[in-house]
Amino acid sequence: MLLSEVVTTHAAVAATRSRLRKRELLAGALRSADPGDEVEVVAAFLSGRPRQRRTGLGWRTLARLPAPALEPSLSPLDVDEALSRFAAFAGAGSQTARLAAVAELFALATADEQDFVRRLVLGELRQGALDSLLLDAIAAAAEVPLARVRRAAMFSAYSGPIARAALAGGADALAAFRLEPGRPVRPMLASSAPDVAAALERFGGAQVAADTKLDGIRVQVHRTGDDVAVFTRSLDDITERLPEVVALARSLDVRAVVLDGEALLLDDAGRPRPFQDTAARTGTHETDGVTTMPLTVRFFDVLHHDGTDLIDAPTSERLAVLDDVVPPDAIVPRLFSADLDDLAEYFTATVAAGQEGLVIKALDAPYEAGRRGTAWVKVKPRHTLDLVVLAVEWGSGRRQGWLSNIWLGARDPASGDFVMLGKTFKGMTDEMLTWQTERFLGLETHREGHVVHVRPEQVVEIAFDGVQRSTRYPGGMALRFARVLRYRDDKPAAEADTLDTVRALGS
Repeated sequence: MLLSEVVTTHAAVAATRSRLRKRELLAGALRSADPGDEVEVVAAFLSGRPRQRRTGLGWRTLARLPAPALEPSLSPLDVDEALSRFAAFAGAGSQTARLAAVAELFALATADEQDFVRRLVLGELRQGALDSLLLDAIAAAAEVPLARVRRAAMFSAYSGPIARAALAGGADALAAFRLEPGRPVRPMLASSAPDVAAALERFGGAQVAADTKLDGIRVQVHRTGDDVAVFTRSLDDITERLPEVVALARSLDVRAVVLDGEALLLDDAGRPRPFQDTAARTGTHETDGVTTMPLTVRFFDVLHHDGTDLIDAPTSERLAVLDDVVPPDAIVPRLFSADLDDLAEYFTATVAAGQEGLVIKALDAPYEAGRRGTAWVKVKPRHTLDLVVLAVEWGSGRRQGWLSNIWLGARDPASGDFVMLGKTFKGMTDEMLTWQTERFLGLETHREGHVVHVRPEQVVEIAFDGVQRSTRYPGGMALRFARVLRYRDDKPAAEADTLDTVRALGS
């Protein structure tokens, strides 16, 4: 199989809004690949990220590429092998050797292939083929039940190995995917509700667990013996950056455990410091003065304990194990109740203490890894959404020379595309304007007058006062008094909020 076939599929998927057609295109590409290493690599490329966590390549390395080849000759495996070589360069002279190897690879690539590989490496390859859509395509290509594919995906950070198993071994091979301490599990996600009353209605009067929603970074902690690994919500390994979390995990009286929680910085009064400080402390950004601050971790779930998988166990059973395994001061504060007044009072007290809000959870639900289901519902003191920037307008007056007004899009679960809901320039500091100008020029696809259209990759957290009907925007809705809270570098566009979520907030 040639790389050009993958590039052509990528372009075709990007060009259609039909989810069914996207799935057909992806499934066709998977069927065309050899059901071994090749299909694993092809699936990885079509999902928008290579198999290698790190390649050693960045903007500067790929800024100047050789003249492209006139005819395609590279295979996906050629590129995959080259990326592995790039990551292995180390020591004196490694940068020179890496640059030479990059030039050698890209000289063999056509112009379209060069653009594809560059964006793949830099994490900028998006074409509406969300991971869930690729899983659908794997099931179609291998002619196996979609439920089997989705179950396997819970226990694999990447879709490539799932494609390989399904195409080579069918449903029986998919059954081999299971929870293993040391290998990250896709995190369960929460849906949103505008207030505690609306959240509680979803549980039909049953008792719930109301967890305090901390404003930190999601961490998944795995321990086997003395070996500890800490992963982010995007399944990156950040073990070396969180020695406090590692020490706590090793102090537990267990042989093996997998914990889900939140890490954050607290001030002297025990209140959470700004999220940007936590992000700096854990290595997401560089900010002077916070890199040595002690980090606090609080756990809210357990997925495995001493040989017993708990992922299918009800929440009540998992919380009982968590309370038995983890000391009380390392557990997220929670309240069990079915009473609206009690939960509303707890919500008010939680927010007053500086926390984000609550996550209200069904006690009879399993841990739905990789899914944003109805069993977890988050409530914040203000309406917020995680949306994707679709375009940006050049500013005027004091903002002349900066990209300012951003176009906001929500994800359409039916097609995988993003639908515009409005614009905002509120809440932006000069520092933010400087950053976003550089960021969005790097994502530019084309311009129309003063509007710079960008690839839908950057997630932004937006606060707003409500949702109203509008004929001005394609989604038929608009956000009232939308304002920027922060850019979410920790969240991929595939996890942005959906049109259904926005409609629910406006109903």
